[in-house]
Amino acid sequence: MTRPRAFTAVLATETNTFSPIRIDIEAFRASLLARPGEHPDTPTLCSAVVTVGRGFARDNNWDLVEGTAAWADPAGLVSRQTYEFLRDEILEQIAAEAPFDVVVIGLHGAMVADGYDDPEGDFLSRIRVLIGTKTPLIATFDPHSHLTSRRVDAADALIAFKEFPHIDFVDRAVEAWDLAKRTIAGEVVPVMSVYDPKMIDVFPTTSGPMRGFVDDLVRRERETPAILSLSVIHGFMAGDVPEMGTRLLAVTDNDPALGDAVTREFGEALFALRGKVRSTELSPAEAYERALAHEGGPVTIADMWDNPGGGTAGDATVLLAEAMERKLEDTAFGSIWDPIAVQLCHAAGEGARMMLRFGAKSAPFTGNPIDAEVEIIRNIKNAEQRFGESIVPIGDASLIRIGGLEVILNSTRAQCFDTSLFTNFGIDPARRKILVVKSTNHFHQSFARVSPLILYCAAGRPYPNDPSVTPYTKAPRDIWPINAAQGAGDRPRTASREIVK
Repeated sequence: MTRPRAFTAVLATETNTFSPIRIDIEAFRASLLARPGEHPDTPTLCSAVVTVGRGFARDNNWDLVEGTAAWADPAGLVSRQTYEFLRDEILEQIAAEAPFDVVVIGLHGAMVADGYDDPEGDFLSRIRVLIGTKTPLIATFDPHSHLTSRRVDAADALIAFKEFPHIDFVDRAVEAWDLAKRTIAGEVVPVMSVYDPKMIDVFPTTSGPMRGFVDDLVRRERETPAILSLSVIHGFMAGDVPEMGTRLLAVTDNDPALGDAVTREFGEALFALRGKVRSTELSPAEAYERALAHEGGPVTIADMWDNPGGGTAGDATVLLAEAMERKLEDTAFGSIWDPIAVQLCHAAGEGARMMLRFGAKSAPFTGNPIDAEVEIIRNIKNAEQRFGESIVPIGDASLIRIGGLEVILNSTRAQCFDTSLFTNFGIDPARRKILVVKSTNHFHQSFARVSPLILYCAAGRPYPNDPSVTPYTKAPRDIWPINAAQGAGDRPRTASREIVK
C-alpha cells in the first residue's frame, strides 16, 4: 500500500495596522524562520502543525514533507516584498514536491501586508490552485484573526485555538492531523459553516462567562459526532480590514444544515454576552492601591494594552513611572523593549552603575522615557522564556535595578507568557510583592500558580482597544460596538452572512 504523503508549512504573524513597527524578513529571523527540516522540536504558537505532524507521520507511517516555517512576533504591516517572498518560497516547495494526499498549514489569521488586506486568503487560494480541488487543505489559526470568505472558499477545514490564553495550540494541531487522517481515509467529508454575529469584543476564557461558553462548545463537539470542530473567531480589533469581526465556525461531516444551526445558536448566545466578557480594567493608581492593600502573596498587574502580542512595542513606561513616584519596593517588571538600552547595559557589564534613558520611544500616549541611575544586575545573550511547550526568544536582555524596582529590558519584542521570564534572570516571583507584566491574558495560566490576585490595568493608549472610537477606514460599520456609537446598537441587526463550503 502506498504511504500517504502530506505537506506542512507555516506563514504567520499578527498585524496591528495601527502599529508604527513594520515587519520585514529580519522580524521573522528574530522569531522563527526555519527552512525545510530546520524547525526545532518545540513549536511556536502557530507552528505546532510541524512538530505534531512529525510525530503523526512517524506513528502512522506517512511521508511528511516539511516546507518553510515562518513566524514573526506581532507588529505592524508586513512589507509586500517579505510576504510575497515567503509565500512564493512555500508555494515553490509545494509545486516541487507535489502531488500530496493532504496539505496542513499553520497560520495566525490576522496578518496584513502592504497591498494585501487578506494575505492568508491569498496564500490559501494559491495553494488550492497548485493542489487542485480534490486534495484536502486544512489550516490551524489563532482566534484573534479575520475569518474571510476567501479563506473559507479555499480551505476544506479551518480550526482555531479555543482558549485565550492559547494554551491549546498543540491540541488544535493534533485535531488538524487527526482530521487529515480521517478525511483521506474517506471516513469524513469536512464542510464549513460560518455565522457572523456582527460584533467585536475581547473574550478571555480564564473566567466566566467565556469559560462556560467554551466548555459548552467542547461539550457539543463531544456529544455530536457529525460536528468535527467548533471555533469562536474572536476577531482582531487592531486590524483595520474589511472583514474584521467575530465569527462562529463549524466543521461538520458533510452536514451544512447542522453547521448553520449550531453556529447561529452559539453566535446568538455570544451576541447576548456583548460588553459582559472583558476583564475589569483599572487605572494605574487603582491597580497599585489594590495591590498594596493585598496581603498574602505576590499581586500580578497586567499592563494589558501595551502587549507586544497585540502588535504594540512593549516599551510603555506609564506603570513604571507610577511605581517610581510611589517609591515602591519588591516590584519586578517584565519587560520593557529597548534594544539600544540593552546594548548599553551589555557594554557596561554586570555590576555597573550608570545613567540610562530607556522606554517610551515608539509611539505617543505611552509615557515618557525613563531617565535614572540604574544598577545592571544581569545580562543574558539570546534570552528566552517558555509558553507551554514553546520556547519564546526575547533577544539579548538585561535586568536592571532602580531603587527597589527590578526591570527586565529586552531587544526582541515579546509579551510576558510565563514566570520563567523572571526566573531566568534569578528573580523568584513568589518573593516579590508586585509583578508587572506586559500581556493581555497569555500570562494568566502561569502567573495564577504563584499569584493569588491578578489585576488588569489600562495604562496609556498604546493599543486601539475601544472599537467605538478607533479611526477605522476599512472595518465594517454595522457591528457592535461601532454601530452602538452611531446610535444603532439596539436596532435589529442585518441578516448575518453565512458561508457554507
